[in-house]
Amino acid sequence: MGSPDSNRQPHSTIDLATAAQLGDQLRVDAIRSSTSAGSGHPTSSMSAADVLAVLVSRHLKYDWDQPALPGNDHLIFSKGHASPLLYAVYKAVGVITDKELMTGYRRFGSRLQGHPTPVLPWVDVATGSLGQGLPDGVGVALSGKYLDELPYTVWVLCGDSEMAEGSIWEALDKASYYKLSNLVAIVDVNRLGQRGPTEHGWDLEAYAARAAAFGARVLTIDGHNVKEIDEALTTAAVGGGDRPTVILARTIKGRGFSEVEDREGWHGKPLPPDMAERAIVELGGGTDLTVRGPLAATVAPKATPPASPVTLPQYAMGEAVATRKAYGDALVAVGSGIPQVVALDGEVSNSTHADEFAKAHPDRYFEMFIAEQQMVAAAVGLSVRQYIPFASTFAAFLTRAHDFIRMAAISQADVRLVGSHAGVEIGADGPSQMALEDLAMMRAVQGSTVLYPADGVSAAALVHAMAQTPGVSYMRTTRGAYPVLYGSDETFPVGGAKVLRSSEDDAVTLIGAGVTLHHCLTAADELAATGIAARVIDLYSVKPVDTDVLTAAVAATGGRVVIAEDHHPEGGIGSAVSDALLGLRDSPVLRLAHLSVRDLPTSGTPDELMAAAGIDAEHIEAAARSLVARD
Repeated sequence: MGSPDSNRQPHSTIDLATAAQLGDQLRVDAIRSSTSAGSGHPTSSMSAADVLAVLVSRHLKYDWDQPALPGNDHLIFSKGHASPLLYAVYKAVGVITDKELMTGYRRFGSRLQGHPTPVLPWVDVATGSLGQGLPDGVGVALSGKYLDELPYTVWVLCGDSEMAEGSIWEALDKASYYKLSNLVAIVDVNRLGQRGPTEHGWDLEAYAARAAAFGARVLTIDGHNVKEIDEALTTAAVGGGDRPTVILARTIKGRGFSEVEDREGWHGKPLPPDMAERAIVELGGGTDLTVRGPLAATVAPKATPPASPVTLPQYAMGEAVATRKAYGDALVAVGSGIPQVVALDGEVSNSTHADEFAKAHPDRYFEMFIAEQQMVAAAVGLSVRQYIPFASTFAAFLTRAHDFIRMAAISQADVRLVGSHAGVEIGADGPSQMALEDLAMMRAVQGSTVLYPADGVSAAALVHAMAQTPGVSYMRTTRGAYPVLYGSDETFPVGGAKVLRSSEDDAVTLIGAGVTLHHCLTAADELAATGIAARVIDLYSVKPVDTDVLTAAVAATGGRVVIAEDHHPEGGIGSAVSDALLGLRDSPVLRLAHLSVRDLPTSGTPDELMAAAGIDAEHIEAAARSLVARD
């Protein structure tokens, strides 16, 4: 549903008196919509209404009828629970109607959801999990300064409660490191959180000292004085030289209605109808202003070279190649052919091999240091600008950023994540470094794609596939080097699987991925030497899984299946196979042996650790023999 033609308005700034009037209108509409819905956060919206009124009417350079214009500013509500304010703004600029505001907010099937999502064309990223809008804004600002080279400003409305989130400070740190003068954080310091006062209340000096320590230029204002707001926004729009700007706006929660102003107990509660009526009267009865601020300059992004064919790295059959190395090689190749590809890493690029991309394409590489949340958020922000981001670190450390990955899916962002050094196979570093939960974590993300290649050829092909795969995709790579299993002409479609051993006499199916596939092949050879034929499946696509290949194998081998994975038993390859087969209308009868890492591992060599976990070739062979002997 786009903006009605009847609501299209000319773009021109208004005077400050009218902006103040608009602020009260936004408060009234925030009250009306949340009371109508029976839920929402009107008091949190009322505190920031004056700031938004001045910003939208006088400073935000935006063509509301063409939200995809390259030169438009970006407005991100990190304080996503203040959605009544955001939707009141949309009504004020004429892109939604009063009817939609009053009958759609928080209703089933409506685009005006409880917290903003990009189902609305004016929303860049989903927000509501606090501490994420500003980190996402860093990615959008990186794009504007270093890739698009466009003069837009990224305005981010933050709440004071979320200033307790470490991700906010990661964002300011990286914004300062990259000199993002095109990023402005506006903090609505209204003193009250959900259950009572915030950590620092109205102590703006405490906030200012922290923001300045992280390299930001800080402006402190009365968030209800439209003149001070206007002056601060003017200063911020000019840019802070080589620094991001933080505007600390002292505000009052519930501003404009004396019965709830600065009162505890009103967070996340709509006003009952009788109170809403009194509030609207106290706010002057409401107005029906439709205003728009200045238009963005008509500019085009920096010209990028056209895409060219991608020539993936070549590896010889039997050559020992670590899939993490193949990732780095392939990323360089994909980046050479597709100019929109960008890469980020969490200060382990010499291990993930993202450093190869950094050397080949330094203008498209962003180091996020040990800040995994910011790394994922920056990738999301870059995807807003239609770039194709790959973000890599040790697989174990992506667990820190799980909420950001989850929200990326809600944002319908296209981001590619790569986790290396997974499982007990990494060896002596010990359990703190062993990702044993990552497959489960990534499979649980809405609409995700999860890939786990076993050799250099498949890893390289899947990097190319990820560049063309929408949504959140994840590749798990292995630390050690293992023999190449496939020829360079082999294809690896997402959702596929490879059958590496098969015959009409197969008695058991062995399923592996990554390192365990090599152990499955060794076990199959040992079984064959004693007359037991085993079918071996490379489940390189863990989600989506190739149900047809699995079904055929189970049918051919009498339901006897051994699954081996370097992962905890919950949520990994075993779960992927079981879910796929049990979801069939005529589910096969399974005689299943699931080998996985069930005990807490220690340091050791890869061979020692895989043997101790019971996932090496010897244990796979024994499990297969047991299944066959049972029948």
